Amino acid sequence: MKTKFINEPENLTSELLEGFTMAYSNIVKLDGENVVVRTTPKTNDKVAVVAFGGAGHEPAVSGFVGEGMLDCSVVGDIFAAPGAQRLFAALTNLKRDAGILLLVLNHSGDVMSGNMAMQLCERVGVKVKAITTHDDISAGLDAEDKDRRGLAGAVCMYKVLGAAAEAGKSLDEILEIGERLNKNIATLAVASGCCTHPQNGMVVTELPEGEMQIGMGQHGEAGAGGTEPIVSADATAKQMIELLMKKLDIKSGDKMLLYINGVGSATLMEQFIVYRAAAKIVQDAGIEIVQGHAGELLTVQELGGFQMIAAKLDDDHVDYLVNHGSNAPYWKLLVK
Repeated sequence: MKTKFINEPENLTSELLEGFTMAYSNIVKLDGENVVVRTTPKTNDKVAVVAFGGAGHEPAVSGFVGEGMLDCSVVGDIFAAPGAQRLFAALTNLKRDAGILLLVLNHSGDVMSGNMAMQLCERVGVKVKAITTHDDISAGLDAEDKDRRGLAGAVCMYKVLGAAAEAGKSLDEILEIGERLNKNIATLAVASGCCTHPQNGMVVTELPEGEMQIGMGQHGEAGAGGTEPIVSADATAKQMIELLMKKLDIKSGDKMLLYINGVGSATLMEQFIVYRAAAKIVQDAGIEIVQGHAGELLTVQELGGFQMIAAKLDDDHVDYLVNHGSNAPYWKLLVK
């Protein structure tokens, strides 16, 4: 039984990207198979910022292509990293003396594609450096970076590093800004319902009715802990924000961002109530929230639940995040 308004499953990714670029044609366009770029590119004397990932997570990643954010998004099939050859071709098309910064989310397929594409770039003289994001704290507060998955915390990296590139910072300067921020982003996700694979309808993950699981992955994968009965928004938010604050060692007088990312079926009503509870805890601790957000940044089809994202910010991060504009379709629409 069909439950989604799609056509042939094998055309899903290409058709959604065609529709996206048609809707925002003044900002983005297609440039090759499943590659989204800025309609008006930045000049070649500035660093290009590139991200990639599977389709099915809209608005990520392509919704953040635009002036002041990403120059290019390379898209794989549903929930799958694009192949190294497609990523290599996109990086080659952006070749410039200023270089390219590649943002990689820490998932095995993404890391493999990124590493292979960078090796190919090195052979042909395309200057690329990479940052691998690892904001998921569900593996434990003391877990090594290599064991922490990349979640929607990458979105604020897109903004800060895109703004730094637009301002003319060098590749090495952007790399330093990004690695410093990367160490201070923490994300925790909670699932309260199942999601399906839109091409075949198969359930990706299953949760008993009335149960939740803190620590789910980007595609609804199981977290480190077991399931537990769903509790109130305040209780859930308290548990999550306190873990995030402990991970970041954030204290009175610090500056931070706080995002609630709805991952599919959580309503804005729920997201605002959760944000309210988390923000009160942060503010009561004497910490300034310089940017807040509730809404969908990276989704997993109709998965229930949300991701809570916190980042401790240095002054330059605040500047690039707040004071530099972007016309990327879903930054412009969702985050102020």
